[in-house]
Amino acid sequence: MPFFEALVRRFYDGVAADPDLRPLYPEADDRLPLARRHLTLFLAQYWGGPTTYDAERGHPRLRMRHAPFGIGPAQRDSWLRHMRQAIAESAPPPAVEARLEAYFEMAARRCATGNEPASLGRPGPAGTLPRWVQIAGPG
Repeated sequence: MPFFEALVRRFYDGVAADPDLRPLYPEADDRLPLARRHLTLFLAQYWGGPTTYDAERGHPRLRMRHAPFGIGPAQRDSWLRHMRQAIAESAPPPAVEARLEAYFEMAARRCATGNEPASLGRPGPAGTLPRWVQIAGPG
């Protein structure tokens, strides 16, 4: 858990100051602290740790949880940049770093919609279902 707590803290420190990502976490909704917790629990569970995420939130359903948020190329690229930086700052062994980066690259590529959001942090138009992962969002 300490590794993932530190990784997620570093990641969200970057997100909090990013003009492309910060609007996805409205202060009024208190989404940023909640997103930190969810991502930490998800990553720990995904990589073989405690199953607290499932116990608290059920199946990850990452695409569904992130569908209301327009995630375009700018947000995807910013998200991945901050995650890569957080990984580098965490200084895991090279094999672990490579596996983390490969996972996050796959997830970012697979889950981005390719559409710039019309209204960040709000549901998109009917028929558009962004497929972003959690690593960054509220899911």
